[in-house]
Amino acid sequence: MAGKEVVVLWLLALLGCGNGGKVLVWPADNSHWLNMDYILQQLVARGHEVTVLIPSCFLIFDPSQPSPFTIEVVEVPITKKEMADLLDEVFYFSIYKQSQKPIWEVLYQMNQMVINMSSTNRVICEAVLKNEALLERLRKSAFDVLLTDPLLPGGELFAEKLGVPFMYTFRFSIGNTVERLCGGLPAPPSYVPAILSRLTDRMSFTEKLQNIIFYALADTMYHRIFGGEWDQFYSDVLGRPTTLCETMGKAEMWLIRTYWDFEFPRPFVPNFEFVGGLHCQPAKPLPKEMEEFVQSSGEHGIVVFSLGSMVHNLTAEKSNTIARALSQIPQKVLWRYKGRKPEALGPNTRIYDWIPQNDLLGHPLAKAFITHGGTNGIYEAIYHGIPLVGMPMFADQHDNIAHMRAKGAAVELDFGTLKTQELVDALNTVINNSTYKENALRLSRIHHDQPMKPLDRAVFWIEFVMRHKGAKHLRPASHHLTWYQYHCLDVLAFLFICVAITVFVLVKCCLFCCRKRGRVTKKKKE
Repeated sequence: MAGKEVVVLWLLALLGCGNGGKVLVWPADNSHWLNMDYILQQLVARGHEVTVLIPSCFLIFDPSQPSPFTIEVVEVPITKKEMADLLDEVFYFSIYKQSQKPIWEVLYQMNQMVINMSSTNRVICEAVLKNEALLERLRKSAFDVLLTDPLLPGGELFAEKLGVPFMYTFRFSIGNTVERLCGGLPAPPSYVPAILSRLTDRMSFTEKLQNIIFYALADTMYHRIFGGEWDQFYSDVLGRPTTLCETMGKAEMWLIRTYWDFEFPRPFVPNFEFVGGLHCQPAKPLPKEMEEFVQSSGEHGIVVFSLGSMVHNLTAEKSNTIARALSQIPQKVLWRYKGRKPEALGPNTRIYDWIPQNDLLGHPLAKAFITHGGTNGIYEAIYHGIPLVGMPMFADQHDNIAHMRAKGAAVELDFGTLKTQELVDALNTVINNSTYKENALRLSRIHHDQPMKPLDRAVFWIEFVMRHKGAKHLRPASHHLTWYQYHCLDVLAFLFICVAITVFVLVKCCLFCCRKRGRVTKKKKE
């Protein structure tokens, strides 16, 4: 955020804090923070006091910089380098190793990495809970709501300790596990694809079978990693028998960072709100030097290329494969890349440490977007109606590109086996085949045709929870049912027993009548 914008928000906070509420935030790192930041800025602009509680190993946010938020840094026994190394291990495996290993080894490695992340997060949670002075200070502040991200446990536990209603804002959990098991969101496996399954809502019999198996594996992984140990941890901290999932189920609202322009139609419950694209906005003018380069493209236009904020470097082979492909198209290319400059880089391509991605995608000369498939970039492309060439690597990226491909607005490539000609062909397809542009514009029209902007909708529900001290009336009764009651297995068992008894009685009666009739017939013959 620019310095002037920070000052304006800070002044608005001072002027409006008398009428505003108090919001406590326990955010997730990296791209998850970027979405949270937009919501918090808007809350401050509306006169609310926002306090952000972050561990000292937080990577993307610098607490020493001017901010409209009150920042509470919690010292934890994990360094920024250790956290960065842990994330780099995940990214390196996902980008370079995942496609080279059999599926069972991939699942095992992913399971181990999730366990490592969970253990690290447990250490962070314990550091917060041991800081009695901090907890007492937060308790005295009398916050109206706690906003958190359920990527990893913690936020809901702090809310329970402080006696504050809490809300979630997030994109997904593996296999929709948290949303289904803890939030009560219905997910019929016949047409609701599990997150990370790479399926669509139109599944063949084999794909449905695959989807059900994926749901089962995701649930097993969740119970194995977060079940026993975290359940006991939450019970010990709260002083009563409970589970992680039960605690998460107490969330007043779940703000999901997608919308029906991107999602496949599916059932949902009143305390789930879809706010995808809340960070999108009209394009602003480009820096002079960048605008001159864009204008030099003429009628061919430009291609925007970014693999997100987490992928800083590529191997020389991979970067040159990409550079050779980009040099063969007539468009000018703006590539966000911090690695070593590829030797095969063409004169039509410029590399930048950072690019104003939203502004470039909203430029009239933008023709295509090469992306890893992160949700933020996907929604900026939807907002501006730009077709995609997707090269997904990890997390929800494969699913995101699968959704856009199913909507007819993207071509997907395998980053692990990427060839120069494949990238050239994909770019020519999305740029020269008008169907992709038309489908991208259709999604854009759907996105813009809403009664309320996504950011305003997210802020409304946060303020709603603050005004009403929660939103219990929106929580479905499924939270009070056991798993067998939820699936009506007790009712089915009762009906089965009734039918069994009825059939048994009828059979006995028939046998009795047959025997009696047989005896009468025998007497007549005698």
